[in-house]
Amino acid sequence: MTTLETERLRLRPFREEDFDMYAAFCADAEVMRYLSANGRPLSRNDAWRQMATFIGHWQLRGYGIWAMEEKRSGKFIGRVGLWNPEGWPGLEVGWLLGRAWWGKGLATEGGRASIDYAARVLGADHILSVIHPENVASIRVAEKLGSTLERTAVINGVDVVIYGQRLHR
Repeated sequence: MTTLETERLRLRPFREEDFDMYAAFCADAEVMRYLSANGRPLSRNDAWRQMATFIGHWQLRGYGIWAMEEKRSGKFIGRVGLWNPEGWPGLEVGWLLGRAWWGKGLATEGGRASIDYAARVLGADHILSVIHPENVASIRVAEKLGSTLERTAVINGVDVVIYGQRLHR
């Protein structure tokens, strides 16, 4: 699992000590409002399974979701990275931040590093973001990253908008 650094972030593999904070983020109704299939927070058990799934994705695909750490403080602040499980509509860049870190451009910074990795290391030529249509903050991040609305879809029973972009290698 690769580690990346940006000006303010370290994107690294998840560690067991990240779990309590990750579970707290997943238990926050505002954080999970548009990110869980039913719009509700995740239990600790479901947060654990999700974190383990991200680690397994790295093993199966050779890329995946990074733990996002603020370099200055060393704090775990969320997740960002690449996602493409079986049956997904394509290679996705996605993010989740704890509320204390919203509005600081960190999702955009981590997303940009993830997209660069997808193009440069994986040779990807297209990336997308699957977003709940009411999640205006994530739509804004996708647009800052250079993506535009490509289509609407229903994924796992949830209406979504798919933003995407062609990548230049």
